[in-house]
Amino acid sequence: MTKGWGRPFEEPIGVDGRKLVTLLDAGEYITALPKKEHTAPEWQAAMQALILVAEGGGPTMFARIGVMRALNRHYVPEFNLKGKEPHWGRRKLKRDQ
Repeated sequence: MTKGWGRPFEEPIGVDGRKLVTLLDAGEYITALPKKEHTAPEWQAAMQALILVAEGGGPTMFARIGVMRALNRHYVPEFNLKGKEPHWGRRKLKRDQ
């Protein structure tokens, strides 16, 4: 397995109209962020994952997951509370019919 900052992601990360293709691209993107955003725990974890993968080897998917989690940290999934209702309460027993 090759090591280094030039290793490409399996699938590039699209952000702000550009694509992060390699570990170096992602690292430069993170370091160019404003200081307030750059110091967020999610970005720090993403940078740590990038460093571990670039210098220690391992799957680039780990670094990609870190960057994607940091990019989507403000996304809150919407839950459909009216989704599938439980089966109890709707069925009647044969004796009650």
